Amino acid sequence: MLRLAVATQQETFERIRDPLADRGIEVVPVRASERTLSLSDSDLPSVDAGLVFPSRLMEGGAVAAALDVPWVNDREAILTSRNKAEVLAALSAANIPVPETTLVSNPVDDDAVAAAAEDLQARAAVDSLVVKPNSTTRGVGVARADDPDSLLGVTDYLDLVHDFRATGDRSYLLQEYLPDARDYRAMIVDGEYAGAVERRLPEAETDAGKWKHNVHRGAVAEGISLPTEARDLAERAAAVLGIDYLGVDLLETEDRLVVNETNARPTVDDATKYEPGFYDRLASLIRQTAEA
Repeated sequence: MLRLAVATQQETFERIRDPLADRGIEVVPVRASERTLSLSDSDLPSVDAGLVFPSRLMEGGAVAAALDVPWVNDREAILTSRNKAEVLAALSAANIPVPETTLVSNPVDDDAVAAAAEDLQARAAVDSLVVKPNSTTRGVGVARADDPDSLLGVTDYLDLVHDFRATGDRSYLLQEYLPDARDYRAMIVDGEYAGAVERRLPEAETDAGKWKHNVHRGAVAEGISLPTEARDLAERAAAVLGIDYLGVDLLETEDRLVVNETNARPTVDDATKYEPGFYDRLASLIRQTAEA
């Protein structure tokens, strides 16, 4: 039986274990962070491949070197997808629709930020902007600004955090806010659409003023069948980035469909929310990776 290293022990690990075992792949937990690890005589298990490079890249590098196996989504794939600005720039250059977005590379003075925001609002014909750190996931640090003072208050806070705590990426994005947009996560496996969910907030949450659709922020993911246009868009995005196993986040309004973000470490949802061949395709990709 092929042995697959998986560095997350959260929802994905539990959901993929039995379906992959049924297809001759043993899912093996590999702890990459919050531990000690001998670099000359590690206690890591013997495996044939890994499923997505560990999220903490420094520790992940040590673990990957000790395991010495190929990965479905290696370090380069994780770095590419995590850099929201790079993803949006690459997709835009390939004529894939994305939200109007401006990258801000700190330190930048208030006048420059305000001017960039005003220009973005004019281009997109919107009043509200979304401010998001360039490298975070799960909606962490994402805020909405409806006026110049609110915007500069958010950027002041980012400046304080950056001054207090060293970080490798101090950049953030200004992005048009698309009100009432439907939020989809399409799963791409080996270049092909393999299913999707729509992330929705309960009505009580929206009535309370919440607007982020991240599942880790209280949204519910419901399995849906995406129309052909959305499937093709997600597949094109994965092809441009060259990432075999990818979650592609789409926003749809009455007149637009755009790629908002991508995730090369996507959480796997319940199998009932994907196409019938999802696990067959994932198992095939894992075997191809192990044999490469």
